[in-house]
Amino acid sequence: MSTSKETQRELSEAVMMLPQEKLQPVGSKRKRLFIGIPKEISMQENRVALVPEAVQLLVNNGHRVVVETDAGKASNFQDNEYSESGAEIAYSAKEVYEAEIILKVEPVSEEEMDYLKPKQIVISAMQLNVQPKNYIKNLMAKKVSAIAWDYIADEDEVLPIVRSMGEIAGTTAVLIASEYLMNNKGQGIMLGGITGVPPTQVVIIGAGTVGEYAARAAMGLGADVRVFDNSIAKLRRLQTSIGFRVSTSTIQPKVLMKALMRADVAIGAIRSRSGRTPCVVNEEMVRQMKSGSVIVDVSIDQGGCFETSQVTTLNNPVYSKHDVIHYCVPNIASLVSRTASHTLSNVVAPLILQMGDEGGVENMIRNHVGIQNGVYLYNGTLTNMYLGESLNLPFKDLKLLLAAFNS
Repeated sequence: MSTSKETQRELSEAVMMLPQEKLQPVGSKRKRLFIGIPKEISMQENRVALVPEAVQLLVNNGHRVVVETDAGKASNFQDNEYSESGAEIAYSAKEVYEAEIILKVEPVSEEEMDYLKPKQIVISAMQLNVQPKNYIKNLMAKKVSAIAWDYIADEDEVLPIVRSMGEIAGTTAVLIASEYLMNNKGQGIMLGGITGVPPTQVVIIGAGTVGEYAARAAMGLGADVRVFDNSIAKLRRLQTSIGFRVSTSTIQPKVLMKALMRADVAIGAIRSRSGRTPCVVNEEMVRQMKSGSVIVDVSIDQGGCFETSQVTTLNNPVYSKHDVIHYCVPNIASLVSRTASHTLSNVVAPLILQMGDEGGVENMIRNHVGIQNGVYLYNGTLTNMYLGESLNLPFKDLKLLLAAFNS
């Protein structure tokens, strides 16, 4: 009997010595994020990074959001809408910059840079072509990680925010041109077609997202549209997307000049992947355009594709050169800021939710190539090759940095 008890005791002790399965709490990977939304102080910027509905979505999922007072005012979102959505209202930018993640539309200004802290995450536009060397060096000294939302790619390798803002800019460009053709500002022409009257002639340079949506809007009004681009693939895709044939052509100077001479409206819709857009319309071509015709250069934020283009503001949006009206506001989407803010939120809010679900921004960067595509500073190290080469600054490959941090 005693032998049996001893055997059982020995077996029990042996079992206790075996490795035991450790139970992990469900959802331990999730992280509660602290998000700050400062008021935009850049000239002409009326958008806000998150609308109240998006803030409510984040708060309901356990995240903390602080919004600077009047951050949404220019887009007609009031402080009480944000507070009722669960956000905390801060009365200074310094309070907002206590957050671990800063969401902005425009890049951090020199004034705001003093508030940045090491290891902080900044998600905003990048605006490669306007960043001076000292600005990037100051950001690097702050040891922050910076992600350009205009370079974040989705699973289809599309830049969703750039595409969304392009859709807005293309459609709005046609509405702007229509306004400046009317009697109180232009030659009294209706953009479109009416029975018995020849349709308005619209030339669009660029067959990307901006060009496509400008073509849709102009053709929807009944205008005669011609699209120029040097990419046959883009021209073919535009025709397929619109659903019926639109006149297209590659950019040949003589052909383009003839089209511009007949045009009532010319829209610059070329976007460069890096650096300045090519200037495809010289001053002589503009001189040959009809008196009172309208140029809307959507490409002006990358330098413009018309030689006569000069940056204008929302307060003084147009000027006349060679009797042609030029509209060269670099931030057209800000003209319809409420719509643009909703569009921005539609992309950014799910992205922030995913960051929380994956355990934070660091994990999101490691696990998703699309996010890596937008990272240009990682803990103060420059990772964008274009910026490094153009500003003659040292840069490192992000994947190598991630491998080093993981090791």
